[in-house]
Amino acid sequence: MIGIFRTNITSVHDKNNVIKAISSLFEVQSCSVDLEDCDRVLRVASPATFQEQEIIELVTNLGFACAVLD
Repeated sequence: MIGIFRTNITSVHDKNNVIKAISSLFEVQSCSVDLEDCDRVLRVASPATFQEQEIIELVTNLGFACAVLD
């Protein structure tokens, strides 16, 4: 499963913290945040199914905006 989200993550430090948190709670093949993109795109790829809302809640609880990218 692949989830693609719009965020407001702006620093490498914050990006690393979000990726670490996601990786610790979900079975993740890859996870990245494109800080160069205007939508600060968070991409999560997992062999397991996950609910997009779970990712949104986690990132939001870390203090960042997060929404599914249309």
